[in-house]
Amino acid sequence: MPASQIAFLGAGNMASAMVDGLLAQNPDARSTLTCYSASGRTSAALAARTGIHVSNTLDALLADADVVVIAFKPQHLASADPRLADLTAGKLVLSVLAGKRLSTLAKTFPRARNIVRTMPNTPAAIGAGITPYCTLSPLSPADRTAVETLLSACGSHLELAEEHMNAVTALSGGGPAFLFEFVAALRDAGVAANLPPDVSARLATETVLGAARLLARRQIDPETLRNQVTSPNGTTLAGLKKMEAGHFRAVIRDTILAAQSRAAELSQD
Repeated sequence: MPASQIAFLGAGNMASAMVDGLLAQNPDARSTLTCYSASGRTSAALAARTGIHVSNTLDALLADADVVVIAFKPQHLASADPRLADLTAGKLVLSVLAGKRLSTLAKTFPRARNIVRTMPNTPAAIGAGITPYCTLSPLSPADRTAVETLLSACGSHLELAEEHMNAVTALSGGGPAFLFEFVAALRDAGVAANLPPDVSARLATETVLGAARLLARRQIDPETLRNQVTSPNGTTLAGLKKMEAGHFRAVIRDTILAAQSRAAELSQD
């Protein structure tokens, strides 16, 4: 069976990350990939950089495609070309549009054979993301393989019910930003403790990176690892007591719940 032809409708950061990941997995896949953007600039740049095909029209993009990745800006869905309903008929449509529900996507792509809603996060740009996804109807074995091959190009993936997607948007979608803020706070605290700024920045980044790797490799709960670092009446315990007094976990909980609430507002039709 020939490889699926994959069309990228939109050629920005997420499309670029997917293309890079797919080509890293299989350089020969470039002949199966085509991109298009409304302005033509981003698609031309992506094609020039990666060697994939570029189309100048929607018709040309979608004529032979089996899988269509919707990767333009979410706010442009409402004004999308009405011909997409016919041009995507019988095709598998995968959306990376934040906040756009399956029922909303189905209005633009009513004749697609199935629709997949995904929520990538920014580490996808280096193949280290996690992408939860949900589907309009159960995936056939072939379509599941196509979806998971695409999402594996960005890192790992996780199938969930759509009811969880707003929470996913808050936790894994916004999570990198919250972690970056934490790293910045560690850096600034190191400076306050009289470390040179460059040293503090490096220590903060490498400490978070190493701790995350350890957590992933050990596959135990973070509290266990925390306790292994914490000696009775030691320096780490002194810091943890300060975090507890400042209601650190409650602040993080409220952060996620605020993001989830906003995600729910943005996903309304």
